[in-house]
Amino acid sequence: MVLIDGKATAAQIKAEIKEEVEQIVSKGGKRPHLAAVLVGHDGGSETYVKNKVLACEACGFQSTLIRFEDDITEETLLAEVEKLNRDESIDGFIVQLPLPKHISEQKVIEAIDYRKDVDGFHPINVGRMAIGLPCYVSATPKGILELLKRYEVPTSGRKCVILGRSNIVGKPMAQLMMQKQYGDSTVTVCHSHSATLRKECQEADIIIAAIGKPGFLTADMVKPGAAIIDVGTTRVPDATRKSGFRLCGDVDFEHVSPLCSFITPVPGGVGPMTICMLMQNTLSAAKKEYYR
Repeated sequence: MVLIDGKATAAQIKAEIKEEVEQIVSKGGKRPHLAAVLVGHDGGSETYVKNKVLACEACGFQSTLIRFEDDITEETLLAEVEKLNRDESIDGFIVQLPLPKHISEQKVIEAIDYRKDVDGFHPINVGRMAIGLPCYVSATPKGILELLKRYEVPTSGRKCVILGRSNIVGKPMAQLMMQKQYGDSTVTVCHSHSATLRKECQEADIIIAAIGKPGFLTADMVKPGAAIIDVGTTRVPDATRKSGFRLCGDVDFEHVSPLCSFITPVPGGVGPMTICMLMQNTLSAAKKEYYR
């Protein structure tokens, strides 16, 4: 069994990005600039944004954090998005989700200039991704592809089961894994209502678990030699931890890992790669690789 180390891989990629950035700057080019908009004081969002700022520093990027209280109106937030769209000094920006219930997340996503949408959530980027055109691919699926590539996990012609159908992970992951230039796999998407879920998993060469249920994938659902990618990050109460909780994946790691050819841990697997891929998208935005 090979443990896929997302933390080490992300550190290596950030070092590669930093080296490229310093070369660009030394030749008189512009330092990439990522902005993040944070609304309210959600604990998870605070942590994510803090880690994104630290990743910008590690990659040699300029970063800007724009904060609003959770009583901000939708109109004011959309005006801020438009301001960032027009700001030529900013290469890419994100609006951290989730947003307060009185604000339409979809309306905000669609208001972002797709050329600066380094999260890859805008319908233009999602549509281009679906038909295999160059675009910003959302960070978690992009990170998973990078791990599969760097660890040389065989994917071509293999049966890949995706657990979960979210717009952020499940759906784009399925699209990418079936495309010839990425996974080139035979893909099945399962969810909590799939009648043959257990059988599909038992036949899979690769399982990408993004269903949001701690310990959902158990040893009896996995065939020997399968590669397992665990996207789940649920906070589970744990009195022995200083924080009062621990992160738990969608895979019963203790019992599943002995069966696998490859597996990602939680934490330290897919998570670090997500922020790292956001940095890669920002570098692409600064270089205007996809859109001019």
